[in-house]
Amino acid sequence: MLDTHELERRPGTMRTISRRVPAPTDLATEVIGVPAGADLELDLRLESVLEGILVSGTARALAVGECARCLERLERQLVVDLQELFAYPEHEGPESAAMDVAVVEKDLIDLEPTVRDAVVLALPLAPVCRDDCPGLCPECGALLAAEPGHEHDQIDPRWAALQAYGTTTDGDPDDGATADRVPR
Repeated sequence: MLDTHELERRPGTMRTISRRVPAPTDLATEVIGVPAGADLELDLRLESVLEGILVSGTARALAVGECARCLERLERQLVVDLQELFAYPEHEGPESAAMDVAVVEKDLIDLEPTVRDAVVLALPLAPVCRDDCPGLCPECGALLAAEPGHEHDQIDPRWAALQAYGTTTDGDPDDGATADRVPR
């Protein structure tokens, strides 16, 4: 909550604020987010306008997650722009409730929903540790960045049944000199 009492409802009055606050619990997607309680740095400008208080500025935080390709841990510095008009109660009409307009309540504004919306929308849906991350092997799950030449002998499933004709029951190649062969 930010106190706006110093702005005294005089349009044109401005105040700047820099604060470090703990991040709320829900600044995340499935694979990346700002850990709850981590530092969230706010640099804000509060301006009194006729309808209410215009808040603009930036929020900075360290987002932590995992690469969507290789599942390795990654960290990203996140900087998001904020801008929200908090209306005075007397300027709030019936359409304001339907539009979910932020309101100044007893000279206080709740900035958490604004910050949450901006941060979560700025998080990548599929973060990667680097642009050329090769990911994991789809066959065995090996980390392809650690094993650049990694590959598997792929047998076309249509020909897999024929592979049994070239081996004995113990898995060794059939060289034609088996003991159970009948001489001519």
